[in-house]
Amino acid sequence: MPVKAAISRNQVLETRGERHSSYTVVRKIISGGQTGADRAGLDFAIEVGLAHGGYVAKGRKAEDGRIDEKYRLTELATNSYPERTKRNVRQSDGTIILSLNEKLSGGSALTLSYARHANKPVLHIHNSETGHDPLSHQVRQLSDFIESNGIEVLNVAGPRESKEPGVYRFTLQLLQQYWQEYRS
Repeated sequence: MPVKAAISRNQVLETRGERHSSYTVVRKIISGGQTGADRAGLDFAIEVGLAHGGYVAKGRKAEDGRIDEKYRLTELATNSYPERTKRNVRQSDGTIILSLNEKLSGGSALTLSYARHANKPVLHIHNSETGHDPLSHQVRQLSDFIESNGIEVLNVAGPRESKEPGVYRFTLQLLQQYWQEYRS
């Protein structure tokens, strides 16, 4: 049963309350392949040589058309985005939802709801934080989340690019900085 951690204005964090003695290594990134945060997660995995995958709706559909075959995604028999979201949450050790806005809506809010319902660790990081070096703080949040939950298969989720222009760049930058600081 998850233990609800303190919630700052910049995160929703739920954990299993476990601490692992050895450093956890993310070995795979999964997502639904949509533009924006999902696609940035997959591109990051390819860039650094991590395994990647996830489930996509029938027809490999995304807002920019058919999702490129370079992404190793499993096509579902249904064209249901909610089913795709549910499968990716269930197949991961934990989910990060990356957005530019503090308030989640649409598929991102659904992802949070599914993760909670499935008792899966979930962290929402948004880029509305101000102050000295917010990226460094966000990278620490991500690292702490991965380590405290022993996440090896990470589901990367968030809004599509048309809903929050710039979310792809934010997601990619945060993941790259995390990798550089904690995995190099």
